[in-house]
Amino acid sequence: MLISDFAAATDLPIDTIRFYVKKGLLRPERGANAYQRFSAEEVTVARMIRLQQSLGYSLAEIAALNADYRAGAGLPERTVEILRHQIGRLEEKRAGLDAALDFLRGKLAWVEAGKPGDSPKLADYRC
Repeated sequence: MLISDFAAATDLPIDTIRFYVKKGLLRPERGANAYQRFSAEEVTVARMIRLQQSLGYSLAEIAALNADYRAGAGLPERTVEILRHQIGRLEEKRAGLDAALDFLRGKLAWVEAGKPGDSPKLADYRC
């Protein structure tokens, strides 16, 4: 598919797609007329990039994961390894978010109660 179709399929702006191509995150083929042609696999890659960004991965980390995936494409063992690694990182992030939410809830309860005693301390929470 051409870049306009790819943009529609991924809900990405064309400038973002071009940026991802420039960074090597997406690898469209070049058609006979030098147009970039994107495959259905690239749609999946683009969606994974957006997901990983929303989860706090840097573009450098995404590029490394992308390269690992492409190098081991079709190897279930490598896919399992990458997925387990990502799950582990997300679990760490979730623990930090849970601690931050606990702190904020404690602070809210303290304020709503009229600020009795000492304020909850962020240092007491592992964020």
